[in-house]
Amino acid sequence: MLCLVDQLFNSSEKRLARVLLQLAHFSKSGESEVVVPKITQEMLAEMVGTTRARVSFFMNRFRKMGFIKYNGTLQIHNSLLNVVLHD
Repeated sequence: MLCLVDQLFNSSEKRLARVLLQLAHFSKSGESEVVVPKITQEMLAEMVGTTRARVSFFMNRFRKMGFIKYNGTLQIHNSLLNVVLHD
C-alpha cells in the first residue's frame, strides 16, 4: 500500500532520488560521495515504477546538477538529498 501512496504523491524524479540514496546507504554513512553497486536503468525503472527513458532523463538531469557522477561506476553525492527533501 505504501508503494501506491508513494506513486500517487511523489514524482518519479523524487522516487528515483530516494532509491539512489538508499542504494548508497547515506543514512549509515557520513561520506559526501558513495559508489553504488552496478545497476541498470531498467532495474532502477522497475524499482521506481517508471520507464527506463524517464530514469535516463532524470539521471542526466542529476548528473548536470552535480548530484551524481556516472562514468562506468555510479557515484552518488549527498547533495542529492536536496531533491528528496525539497518540496
